[in-house]
Amino acid sequence: MRTARIRRTAAAVVSAVVLGLLPAGTVADAAAQPAATASRDVTAGAVRHIALQGAVNVRDLGGYRTEKGRQVRYGQVFRADGLGRLTDADVSKLAALDLRTVVDFRVPLEVRHDGADRLPEGVTAVSRPVNDLGLYGRTTEVIGSKDPVRQQEELGDGKAEQMMRSIYRTFVTDADSRRRFAALVRDIARHKRTPLLYHCTSGKDRTGWMSFLLLRAVGVPAETAEKDYLLSNEFRSEADRRTREALKQAGHLQNPDLLIPLQEVREDYLEAAVDQAEEDYGSLRGYLTDGLGLDAPTLAQLRARLLR
Repeated sequence: MRTARIRRTAAAVVSAVVLGLLPAGTVADAAAQPAATASRDVTAGAVRHIALQGAVNVRDLGGYRTEKGRQVRYGQVFRADGLGRLTDADVSKLAALDLRTVVDFRVPLEVRHDGADRLPEGVTAVSRPVNDLGLYGRTTEVIGSKDPVRQQEELGDGKAEQMMRSIYRTFVTDADSRRRFAALVRDIARHKRTPLLYHCTSGKDRTGWMSFLLLRAVGVPAETAEKDYLLSNEFRSEADRRTREALKQAGHLQNPDLLIPLQEVREDYLEAAVDQAEEDYGSLRGYLTDGLGLDAPTLAQLRARLLR
């Protein structure tokens, strides 16, 4: 019985492990041991974590203080990991947020493997896939090979970290990705689509970059915005550990630690995107205005909408 369960779980893991998504068979178990409290302080901001059974990295972006002492409003913008495995109770919790819009940054392969979002009635679902440089498909294939030599060659010796830094640079260099990030900012600034939630597979990379941008765009200090970005490691740690353990038990990975660079967020990943923005546009502000095409009135509307 246990062997059969491990095999079923491993099959789910291979299709869902990329960028840290917890396999369906273990979501409920991980949720029973939450990785973080529902609210915690991060440099003058209270992070509201929304505890769900089918997702582990769902948060309200509100609570943070700007350099001028204003505060990001709660209840307007939410960040999340994949919503395809939500329970009925989870969907009811989302309904209580009064969401109007959910924006999905996942590429089609992720949606096919992990399922469409489960959302409350009346929520508008918007697909805006952001380029992952084929990482999801490539990593799934490498894990599925069960070949430790190939896995070491493709993920070991700093290669996984290098792939992650490349993806972050693509957030800046890829025109389609820039358009999709910009469209979300406009959705929030125009406020007809808020309250709004955006997500990718694990809620840490594409979602993490978008969250960092929003916080910096409204004047939250860089150090605070970076701490929000790094919180994904805390919220995801237990789910990611269980994923690695399941893969090892099922014989898919002799060295599951090869996945850690793909599952974690790291300062140097974020720095790769920020450095690319400075190289291409002179500054993060230049990336917002010239790279994303956000004019001064739009950024002013964003601040007006999100700050109190």
